[in-house]
Amino acid sequence: MTQDNQLINLTRRQMLIGAGAIGLASAGAGLGTSALFRDTESFTGNSIVAGELDLLVDWQQHYAYFDGVEDQTVFVNAHPDHDGDGEQSIPADNDAGFVRYSDFPDEDDENSNGANIPTLNCENIPPLSEASYGSDPITGEANDTLVQLRDVKPGDEGEITFSLHLCDNPGYIWMQAGNVSEDGGIAAEPELIVDSDNLGDLGQAIQATLWYDEDCDNVYDPAEPADIMLTLDFSGSMLYDQYGGVVSTDNITINGTTYNETTKIDLVEKGTRQFIDYLQAQNADVQVGVAYFDGEGSNDTAPRTGVLQPLTQSLSTVDGALSGLRQKLANLVTGSGPGSTPTDGDGDPDPFSNASGIATGTYIGEGVDDAQSELASGGRPGVGAANIVLSDGESFNGTGSTTFSSPTAAADDARAASPAPATDVFTISVGSGNDSVLQSMAGPAGGSGGDPVFFNDVDDPLNIPSVFGAIAARFVGEKKIMEDSLANVLSELSSGNGIPLDGNRATIYDELSDPANDPDRDAFRGDGVMHCVALKWELPADVGNEIQGDTIGFDLGFYTEQERNNDGSGPAPA
Repeated sequence: MTQDNQLINLTRRQMLIGAGAIGLASAGAGLGTSALFRDTESFTGNSIVAGELDLLVDWQQHYAYFDGVEDQTVFVNAHPDHDGDGEQSIPADNDAGFVRYSDFPDEDDENSNGANIPTLNCENIPPLSEASYGSDPITGEANDTLVQLRDVKPGDEGEITFSLHLCDNPGYIWMQAGNVSEDGGIAAEPELIVDSDNLGDLGQAIQATLWYDEDCDNVYDPAEPADIMLTLDFSGSMLYDQYGGVVSTDNITINGTTYNETTKIDLVEKGTRQFIDYLQAQNADVQVGVAYFDGEGSNDTAPRTGVLQPLTQSLSTVDGALSGLRQKLANLVTGSGPGSTPTDGDGDPDPFSNASGIATGTYIGEGVDDAQSELASGGRPGVGAANIVLSDGESFNGTGSTTFSSPTAAADDARAASPAPATDVFTISVGSGNDSVLQSMAGPAGGSGGDPVFFNDVDDPLNIPSVFGAIAARFVGEKKIMEDSLANVLSELSSGNGIPLDGNRATIYDELSDPANDPDRDAFRGDGVMHCVALKWELPADVGNEIQGDTIGFDLGFYTEQERNNDGSGPAPA
């Protein structure tokens, strides 16, 4: 098993980063003749470059305590932290001269300070050697480790959210702990009365929760009801090879149907049906509908957009609407228009067929308008609304006579409740052809566009299912990996290879009981997208004198190995 891997340790004494070696080989080749006529053909500068596997980590840590008058929540340390005040921040070309953690509040959570900076990526996260650990918020003493609290009292709590960015290649990630130690400390008289042997009891007394912090806001978010529209690109470039629709010659199987090649619309079907399966498995309080958009034929008098499935709480009905998307797309773009629809049944779904003369244009704006109209007519009062828009191309007029709407204006209207409800607009850009438009559309209900938290840039279409998985996790309670004493959580993290993390939460995977190479555990995307894992601890207010002076020490780390040539089972025993 090939083990291109990396381990990041966040330790009590120091922070270490190790990366697998990267090789470069170069070869030249020359060909010539020895006959009367001479000739030379040269192939110079040939090279083979090994891929990279680079895991970058940033974080924000908080500490909460009662100061005798009121509850206080303070920043402990963060990375990056350009001014060393404990709050995550980076320099920026704006009026303030920086961007910081608290610039990104969670409007739906009054307890949230903000979110880890969403614009952090593989290019601007500084090396861990530049990390600062700040100072103990109670004693004021300088910290030389990530977690170093010297005077914890009953009722105190803390939390740290790690943002993981896997650069270049996809990989499996484990969270680990090591060097776990407990000490009873000085044998104080009040402690000896209830703990005569003065054992270390702090780890068992502290309650801890480890979870996927989907919005990276350092707060566990429970489930909220939602009405969701999936607004999907049904243009020819999503299916037909002559327009770039075929992305792999590998087979793909979706709910029992196997195709001999993989197209973009196949990956959309796989991702959206996993999205529905996950919501159904989590008993999510949601309604889901499906809208679509294509372009126009030369004889059309209206754009080929509409609602494939109205909003419904019957998620099995939505799953049925999302089945067989190859045929439904083909019906729309190669069917005999005008008035062609996904259910006509007259399209050719062979991705290698001659698709010349298909409907042209991509009417993203009209698709967003159709979805918003469905949310307005079928949405539930007082329930949050969301529209997830996926496209692989530039929004443009085709060759017909229909009027073209601005996709950014349509998204602005949706976020601003025109018509109501105010809608979160998530966008997924497949390829780079339309990044700027889809990015400008993305943003929260009632807010402005251009919000990176709501924009998903998918350079490799094979990542489409994992993007839908990450978005799906926002509509259920954030997934708790483990909730137990800190000692037991650290025991799991330090056992074997640690806790295997799942790169796609829409596939049902149990990090504690399922094997690390379970088919439902996915690798993390290798394009630097942010995934957050959080650890919260609390020392209950009713804990007794048995923990006086006790200490617990531990190392935290993340281990990664590339997806290719590995099955996710982790490194073999030494």
